[in-house]
Order: sequence, then C-alpha cells, then structure tokens
Amino acid sequence: MIKVNCLNPISPLGTGLFNENYEMTDHFEDADVALVRSASVHDLELQENLLAIARAGAGVNNIPLEKCADKGIVVFNTPGANANGVKELVVCGMLLASRDIIGGNRWVLENQEDENINKTMEKAKKNFAGTEVMGKKLGVIGLGAIGRLVANIGVSLGMEVLGTDPYLSVDAALGLKRTVHLVKTREEIFRECDFISVHVPLLDDTREMINKDSMAMMKDGVVILNFARDLLVNDDDMEQALKSGKVRKYVTDFPNAKTAKMEGVIATPHLGASTAESEDNCAVMAVEELMNYVENGNIVNSVNYPSVDLGCCDKAARVTVAHKNIPNMIGQLTSVVASEGVNVSDMVDKSRGDYAYAIIDLDAPATASLVEKLNAVDGVIKVRVVK
Repeated sequence: MIKVNCLNPISPLGTGLFNENYEMTDHFEDADVALVRSASVHDLELQENLLAIARAGAGVNNIPLEKCADKGIVVFNTPGANANGVKELVVCGMLLASRDIIGGNRWVLENQEDENINKTMEKAKKNFAGTEVMGKKLGVIGLGAIGRLVANIGVSLGMEVLGTDPYLSVDAALGLKRTVHLVKTREEIFRECDFISVHVPLLDDTREMINKDSMAMMKDGVVILNFARDLLVNDDDMEQALKSGKVRKYVTDFPNAKTAKMEGVIATPHLGASTAESEDNCAVMAVEELMNYVENGNIVNSVNYPSVDLGCCDKAARVTVAHKNIPNMIGQLTSVVASEGVNVSDMVDKSRGDYAYAIIDLDAPATASLVEKLNAVDGVIKVRVVK
C-alpha cells in the first residue's frame, strides 16, 4: 500500500484518481509520496521511505530540490496546468492598466450616497479616461506554457505581438499564432513595445532584468506586467520610473512591502493560479505524475531529475536506479545485472546536472541479491523494484 500525504488541501478531482493501492496519511514522515502547494518542505525531515514529492503548481521554491535529489526523491511540478488562469489575469492586468477601472470604481464607492450619481458621473468620468489595447505592441518575454497563451491572445485582441525566448521548444513554436513576430533578444522588445509581459524563471540572467538600464530603452509610458517572479524587477528602479512617467503602470501578482505602497502599481495577491479550474488541473497532473512514477518508474515533469519514460513494463521485472552523473555508471549497472545471470531486455539512462536516472527492464525477476549489489555501486543513490 502506497501512503500519500497532502501538505496542503488538494483538489479531490486529483486525489480521487488514487486507486485502492493508495491510502492517505496525515503524517508526512509516513508518506511514500507527498503532494504540496504552498507549504514549506525545507524544515521537514525527509525519510528514506519517501519516493517523490509533487508540487501542484509550477514554482518549487518551497521544496529543497538538491537535498531531495541527494536522497533519490524525485520532485515534480505541473507546468502549464495553470497557464490559462494566469493568461486571463494578464489580460485583466492590461485592461486595468489601460482603462482606469480601479479609479472609476473607487469614485462610485465614494459617491454611492449621491442621489444624483447618474448625473454627476458624467462630469467625473473624464478623470478616468484611458486607452485601448487594440493596435498597441505587446512584447512577451518567455514563450513557455503561459507566455505562449499570452502572445496568442494578444493577437486575438488586435495587438501587434513580439515574442522572444532563447529556449523556445518546437512544440511551443508550433503553438504560436503565425502573426507573432519572434525576435532574438529582449532588448528588441524593450525598445519597441507599449506593453511588456515577462514569463521567465528566476535565473542569474533574469534576476532584476527590469531595471533602470532596461527601462531606459523603453518607450515613455510603457506598461510592465509581471506575473512570473517578484525578483525579476528592481523595485527601487521601478519606483523612479513610475515617478518620472517612464513607466505608466507596473502590474504585478507579487506585491511586497515596497511595491504595495508605490504609486502607479496595480498589485494582486498572487492570484495567477487561484481559479477552481487551475487548482483542479494542477491536482490532476500532479497525481498522474506520482502514479506514473510509482507504478511504472517513469519521470515526467521533474525539476531535479531528468525526464525518463519507458512506458508500461511488459517484461518480467523493472528496476529503477537514481544515481550520480559520473562516468561508467551504465557499464557498472549492466555488469551487476549480468553477474546475476539476468538479461537486460530494455534500458534507458539519462542525466540532468549532477544526477541521473535509469530504468532497467529485465527478463527475470529482480532478486534481493541484485538489489543489494546495485545499491553497493559507488554513486548509486536509490534502487527501487517497480515490478
């Protein structure tokens, strides 16, 4: 029986997928697999029985990835499951920045006792006049699951859309509308666009990529939308750009102690994936990833181990090996199997950074002796008999 612990409430649309071979536990230390949303795993003790953690969402800052990798614990996330929810909030952000909807709504609330509000509003509305998005240039930096949808809906809104992504996949490129103009550098987007929406991970290259130097390249009155990561923007530089009018509005889903008080900021409390549909989608994907790993040994959408998929096992046995990415590991693993008089019918071994993962299908059952010898190989982290 596989024990499952949920560190946060997880949509029953996901947890309902677990069959009779799984049971829920309230105790993380007893779990074979765990599901998490926002709860921190950093201070929790990682037991030897823990096989995997699935984050029902994209960000994994709340999980100690390297510590998990060192223990052979595969960490999954759910890229794209919440993409539509974030995309729709980006569109909302563009409209809020273009039309002073917030100011107009605030005026109505302040004047709600005015019996002649239907008349006085005709004079007041000029204070909340805005602009339309149609015909404007939208720049999308990062064309992954979310950025691709943002670019496409920009086209549907009648915008001229520029996009850039140095890691653009073939699938992502094929998913873009043909009128999205791909450019090589984000500097081209900085110079050309009226709206700039960032959808990139936080890396050394992207940290504070929106700063005084990049904003100096931009058009006066540009709108910047950040529904990706808080630290992509230098807050001090943004404050000055807003004061000078260089930036018309800064729309962010990540308010902090500084930006929450800044004039010209439209902030939402991390609502990007806060839709019933996104939570359901993330839960379903996370549970499917865990079940595929537990039952087949396959890794799909891991953030600390490589993607390795050998389908369902139709051979006598399947063994998986998490190991360090060091020379001659494949040779050593196959030699151990051969020494037990067992034939390898199929095998795949892939690496990611310092770690690697092998799936080995055998023509005979995996014995305790075989598992013991595999575990004894220098560099092996965890051996598991899947079948």
